[in-house]
Amino acid sequence: MPDFLISFFDLIGNSLLIEQVRDVDVKGVFTNPWFLVPFVVLIGWWCYKQAVNNLVFLALGMGVWWFSGTPYATGLVINGEIQAGKILPVAGVGVGVLLVVIYFVFIRSD
Repeated sequence: MPDFLISFFDLIGNSLLIEQVRDVDVKGVFTNPWFLVPFVVLIGWWCYKQAVNNLVFLALGMGVWWFSGTPYATGLVINGEIQAGKILPVAGVGVGVLLVVIYFVFIRSD
């Protein structure tokens, strides 16, 4: 099992996936009809099917993506050192997201 994890992390590191996600042009994505039309159709379908869990998870994912790009979150690590004064709010956001996910997956299951 550890060999699998090592090869998985090597794949992620070699594919530069994290840099690709970091360099996404958000304005370009949300003005591109090839992305926007299927995205709106998917959200509409989830509303029609009343798939609240999927809508909440999508909102959480987009919210975490937005928060990770804010100056507050990007200023968490400066010159390789973590800023101690910013740890608690970022951890609070993470705990909040985990609590919502645990609620929707385990407590409020369909």
